[in-house]
Amino acid sequence: MPSLGADMAEGTVVEWLIGPGDEVRRGDVVATVDTEKALIDVECFESGTVDRLLVDVGTKVPVGAPLALIATAAPGGPPPAGPRPSGAPAPAEPPPPAAPPQPAEPPPPTAPPQPAAPPGTGPPRPRTAPHPAGRSPLTRRRAAAAGLDLAALPGTGPDGEVTRADVDQALRSGPPHRPRISPYARRLARERGLDPTALAAGTTGPLRARDVVAAPAAPVAPAPPPPRPRSVTAALMARSKREIPHYYLSTEIELGAALERLRRHNLAIPVADRVLPAAQLLHAVVRAAGAVPELNGHWIEDRFVPGDGVHLGVAVALRGGGLSVPVLHHADALDLDALMAALLGAAGRARSGRLRSSEADGATLTVTNLGELGVDAVTGVIFPPQVALVGFGAVRPRAWPEGDALVVRPVVTATLSGDHRATDGATGARLLHEIDRQLHRPEDTA
Repeated sequence: MPSLGADMAEGTVVEWLIGPGDEVRRGDVVATVDTEKALIDVECFESGTVDRLLVDVGTKVPVGAPLALIATAAPGGPPPAGPRPSGAPAPAEPPPPAAPPQPAEPPPPTAPPQPAAPPGTGPPRPRTAPHPAGRSPLTRRRAAAAGLDLAALPGTGPDGEVTRADVDQALRSGPPHRPRISPYARRLARERGLDPTALAAGTTGPLRARDVVAAPAAPVAPAPPPPRPRSVTAALMARSKREIPHYYLSTEIELGAALERLRRHNLAIPVADRVLPAAQLLHAVVRAAGAVPELNGHWIEDRFVPGDGVHLGVAVALRGGGLSVPVLHHADALDLDALMAALLGAAGRARSGRLRSSEADGATLTVTNLGELGVDAVTGVIFPPQVALVGFGAVRPRAWPEGDALVVRPVVTATLSGDHRATDGATGARLLHEIDRQLHRPEDTA
């Protein structure tokens, strides 16, 4: 179970996308894990052949627990067998060529599920309750590509959730039954909390609006619980305030020349690739963090551990509440255009619940920007075990001294929240000064 965030202690496997015998490569998405903060697609760490799944679907395990065994192929030889858990049968010697295969004893057709069956080999969990749709992003995409309605499929996952295997089974069973439902009837049914597919099953012809109007009203559902990410964020922020002695600094940065360079830069590239001022600010922070490494890293075991690069966390507000912080790894190796593309991709995946495990952890410095919400300045809370957080407010025209006169210039307020265990205010001031300097370099768009 990989660590998918500094606050993550355990996770629940909600779906396996592989099985024993499957070939996998490093970086393949192999499972979906519920971290109580979001559903994350977990990537494979090694290339090889899946030997065994060690954790059953629906099982919660701590960070660091092995999830599966992967046999890596030796050069010129067969794939070696991976270690097996205690109590598991030892790997068999290669059978002689003439030995007939041992037929497996068929399970009783009506035998109930065995709770003690080895993980990954037992029968599918019984469906305990209908589930409106699969939560896994891959399952949703696979069903959408096949034209399947997830709400009409039986689910074998936890609490009746539809898994990728259920979608595959539906595809193998033949063309899906698509009840005829008029678009207006479908919309009207959903507005009334009714299942249009279930209503269509009771009609001989197409389901029309008058059929929906005549159907009994759906029972009023209880109010949904608050979004889970709120409680997770609350716990993390409480830990930060409890453990980290914060200090705070702020400065105003004039952006007239920087925004003019960005305007000229955008005129020279396609419209779809144009860079937002927010990315320009992130680019300056990344370069400043490289120049002031004392604020780029983690506080672990009572000492500061510098980062092996600038891995920038970007705070993203989620629709419906909550906060996600996707990580742009090795942001110091990206130019402004590449940083803009990485920012767009990560923010989009965070808001749609499609973050990959490699994007969920490892930030050495985080930036929050509330300027688009009209906030003048933000003084943030550090994400442990990081030691600093940079905030930006809205870019506004303000009076700015220029020689003996006051002129109007676009100005942004930059703030720093620092961990007093790792640095002092003088170091924080150097970082803010370096951000200002980077934004005034003529080559800041390089």
